[in-house]
Amino acid sequence: MGVSRVSKKASSEDAVGKEFEVEQTLLRRIQMTLHRYPWLSSLVVLVAVLVAFGAVNERFLLPSTISLMVQQTVIVGSLAIAQALIILTAGIDLSIGSIMIFGQMLMANLAVFVVASNVLPIAGQNPYLAVFLGILAATAAGAVNGFLIVRFGLPPFIVTLGTWSVFMGLTLIFFKARTIQGPEMPEVLLILGEGFAVGPFFVTFGLLVMFALYFVVAWVLRNTAWGKHVYAVGDDPVAAQLSGINANRVLFSVYLVAGLIMGIAAYITIGRVGSASPNVDPMLNLQSITAVVIGGISLFGGRGAVVGALIGAMIVVAVEMGLSLAGVDQAYRTAAIGILVIVAVGVDQWIRKVKL
Repeated sequence: MGVSRVSKKASSEDAVGKEFEVEQTLLRRIQMTLHRYPWLSSLVVLVAVLVAFGAVNERFLLPSTISLMVQQTVIVGSLAIAQALIILTAGIDLSIGSIMIFGQMLMANLAVFVVASNVLPIAGQNPYLAVFLGILAATAAGAVNGFLIVRFGLPPFIVTLGTWSVFMGLTLIFFKARTIQGPEMPEVLLILGEGFAVGPFFVTFGLLVMFALYFVVAWVLRNTAWGKHVYAVGDDPVAAQLSGINANRVLFSVYLVAGLIMGIAAYITIGRVGSASPNVDPMLNLQSITAVVIGGISLFGGRGAVVGALIGAMIVVAVEMGLSLAGVDQAYRTAAIGILVIVAVGVDQWIRKVKL
């Protein structure tokens, strides 16, 4: 009898142990999969958001609504590419919005028709030159951030917080906080807001440019030495330096490329909004960070795919539009995005604990 009871107890414990082991194995597999493909979690969230809001409101999944949602990702989605590159190096850029605004205001003020009211002496330039100089100015601004961080060893958070104020101040000083309307500008500056119909969907040229940027950056990060160096520096700059990688040069180049992308985003923004204003959206900095974090790119650097930033931007837009169609107040919509960010960071922390 005693032996029988002992054997039954042992069998019961073995069964519980095996069940626990199976659960742990499944959880570990999920953890390892998300570690290898961090954008998968954001893709699951996007699908869940679309299904949930589609069930609540049938208008949410109409082609016209989906087309509008995709178009609305173009500004934040473009800036999220630049933010993703910087966060991959374990940095952060709080000046992205102000640099983009400075670039678009420079383009518009250079190209605005001289017959428009209250224009600056620099008005009436060749619109192609205006676009080029606006992109060049944004690239130079990104280079300034990189130089200050690399040359003086300053924290990216502090440097970009300072340059956010600097470039916003320069915008107000140089361009007098004047909004330039679409009819005051040549068609060249507005062309990225135009597009064509694909069935029930409308595709703007700005959207195509954004997708092209994602494709190019994703390919470069995956297939070039520079891309591998970006991940290495973000994962462990000391180890990268010891392996022969010039970490400072990589960091500077990342901020330079990010500035170039901000300049292109400035051009996209003029077409999307149909005007150039210093008050485009005061939340652009936080929205770009939100898109990157929700997209599975680690705030600690060295992990994530740039396509995740695009998925993250779509999640932000989908949640805001879904809650708007449901009649939810703006305050609650803002809080919902904040909750998404906190959950995304928590998931990232959990994923980073995996031991390969």
